[in-house]
This record gives sequence, C-alpha cells and structure tokens, in this order.
Amino acid sequence: MRRIGLTTWIMVGMMLGVAAGAAIHTGALPAEAKQIAGYFNIVTDVFLRLIKMIIAPLVFATLVSGIAGMDDGKALGRVGFKAFGWFVSASLISLSLGLFFSNLLEPGKSLGLALPAADSATKLATASFTVQEFVTHLVPKSIFEAMAGNQILQILVFSLFFGCAATAAKPGGATTVVKFTEELAQIMLTLTGYVMRVAPFAVFAALASAITVQGLDVLGTYGKLLGSFFLALATLWVVLIAAGFLFLGPKVFTLIKLLRQPFLLGFSTASSESAYPKLMEQLEKFGVSNKITSLVLPLGYSFNLDGSMMYQAFAALFVAQAYGIDMPFSQQLTMLLVLMISSKGMAGVPRGSLVVVAAVLPMFGLPEAGILLIMGIDQIMDMARTGTNVLGNGIATAVVGKWEGAVVPANAPGSVQAPKSGHSYGSSEVSQAAESR
Repeated sequence: MRRIGLTTWIMVGMMLGVAAGAAIHTGALPAEAKQIAGYFNIVTDVFLRLIKMIIAPLVFATLVSGIAGMDDGKALGRVGFKAFGWFVSASLISLSLGLFFSNLLEPGKSLGLALPAADSATKLATASFTVQEFVTHLVPKSIFEAMAGNQILQILVFSLFFGCAATAAKPGGATTVVKFTEELAQIMLTLTGYVMRVAPFAVFAALASAITVQGLDVLGTYGKLLGSFFLALATLWVVLIAAGFLFLGPKVFTLIKLLRQPFLLGFSTASSESAYPKLMEQLEKFGVSNKITSLVLPLGYSFNLDGSMMYQAFAALFVAQAYGIDMPFSQQLTMLLVLMISSKGMAGVPRGSLVVVAAVLPMFGLPEAGILLIMGIDQIMDMARTGTNVLGNGIATAVVGKWEGAVVPANAPGSVQAPKSGHSYGSSEVSQAAESR
C-alpha cells in the first residue's frame, strides 16, 4: 500500500479541525469555547516555536553556503537584480488586481454593520512604522539578537556580509567555515523533517481554535468580502502560474504540485515561517540550485508578499466603501504606489499587513479605526494571503533559477527526484550541474 503523504495528512487535519471547531462552537458557551480554543492553541504554539527554533540557523547556513558557491560578486548582484525585478512586477500586479476587484465587486458598499467611532483604538503600532525606522532596522545591532527575534531581514543582511567575506577569504582558509555552513544547513534540513511530522496536528489545532471561537457564521456575515477577496486571490494564482509557465514551460505544473505542502502549511497556520523549511526542500526537489534558493527565498520572504499586497488594496478600499467615501481613480493609483513602498518594511512587524493599512489610511482621508471592521475575520484572510505569499515566492525562486540556468532537470521526464541524503546542502555537485546548463 502506498504510504500516505504529508499533504494528505495536512488536508485531513484541516477538515477535522473545521469539523471539531464547528461542533464545539455549537455546543459550548462563548466563555467555554474561548477556554477550549486556548488548549488547541498550545499545539499550534509549540509547532510554531519549533519552526522558529530552526529558521535563524537555517537561513544563515543556507545563505552563506549559497553565496560562497557564487563565482564572484557579479553573479550575486545579477541574481539579486533579477529577483527584485520579479518582486516589483509581482507587487504591482497584486495591488492592481486588488484595486480592480474591489472597485468591481464593492464588498464594503452594502456591509450593513455599525461603523466604529472615529476615535476607536486599533491597538496597532503604526507610530513606529516609518521609512527611517525601516532603514535603520535593516542592519542588526547584534546578530544574536536578530537570530533570537527571528528577524529574517537582519539575518539576511548579516549573512550577505558574512558570505561575501568568507568568499573573499577562501584562499586564506575560509573553506572550513564554508563547509561547516553547508553541513549545518544539511543538519537543519534533517531536523526540519522531524518537525514537519507535527504539522498535521498543528494544522488541526489551528483551524479548530479559530472555528471554535468564531464559528462558521462569520463566513456568512462577511461572505461578500471573503468571496470577493478569494476570487481576486484565485485570479492572482492564475496570473502567477501563467507567468511561471512563460519561463518554466509545462514544468510549472510539477512545481505547483510540489508547492502544495508548503502552501497548505502556510494557509492553515497563517504563518509563512511554518512553510519556509518545507518550501526550501520542495524547491530543491524541483531542481533549483541551492545557491539560488538560499539567496532568493529569504529576499522573497521580506520583499515579495503577493497575497499581503492584494489584501492591503482590498482592505483600504473596503474601509472607504464602508464609510461611503468616494476615492477618485487617480487617488487610488497614488495609494497603490504608497502601499507598495510602505509594505516593503512589513517583514518582522506583528500583524504587518494590518499595520501598513492602518498607517496608510489617514494619508488619504480614511479613518484608521475602519480597520476594526475586518479585524474579526483577519485570521481567515491572513491564512489566504499567507498561502499566496508562499506560492508567489516558490514560483519566483524557480523562475530566477531558470534565468540563471540553475535548475537541474529531473532524471526522468515529467518526474522530480530529491537529491540523495548523502549530498551536502549547497554541495559542489549541485552547483556544477547547474553551471553546466
């Protein structure tokens, strides 16, 4: 009998979680439901802590070994330039689709809910969300502090400096350090495999907790908003897959199949971090060179947030429609550009998408308190935008790898095989195979 895969177990966990949450919500008092949800959260919190435990050393080790595998600084700059070109294009498309569907479907126009007072508190830390804060936040005061806080952007900056220095010093004896990072990455990926065994239980607990407290009725109350948002996201998925098809050809469907597991992890837990290790593993199975993945993926996690982009456009126009505030198309375009720039600093900010929207609303005469209208279902929307972020970063990394000729073809036509466990992460065999393309 064929062994049941992780994707199947995750889907089973999702269905059981929804069923269990709905049953408990129906039979328990609100106070009891909240208490039971707290017990479910224990499982989810433990899983997310396990993921956070491995993220920092995994990003550092894979990025340093990847940079060390680059021939020179020109290759590093070329990969970064191509990655950012894709990120900016995808961001503009995501925001544009968000504006288009918001104007077309107008989910907030007939909401019929009591509007919050203008001075209502959102409890979102928007005051510190400034360009100055973002720029200074890029550079860590201490790499240990950055790792302790899982600040991927700061770890990325330090790893870039460290990797470049290790490459420059290689003739003088840095080879040992590079080999250490390669072996460390392989150990962390093995550890990731152990952690992933807990994923179906965490998925079950996460959905059971959310449905236990909110129930399935929330889907009906905000049905038009959720339906419009998911339709827009589905359109974005088609666009991203079509863009991937232009560069990867029919192999993009093999990639999408491999991305199911990290997508479901990100969707069900509403945490991109939970999907990061599995996403790296699946891209490796697809054949993307480790030196490309280790550089592009951390960049994408900080700058390529396709689902979050669309959510921000949707949320801002939803607030305007709910309050009956008319926004000319020219003003919407200006808001689109502001959102695009502002969102690049959301990495590491708690509830980052909400923070960006709450910070941008007053700039266009929209009440910041309007964000309270969607806070009740933000968990559901967060799941969808997180899964989309994972999908977008997987496609982006594979396309950049294709541009660099660093996608190793599978041994059998139409199939994908993972490297043997004896191969070290970032090993010369993978790099040479990619460079020979």
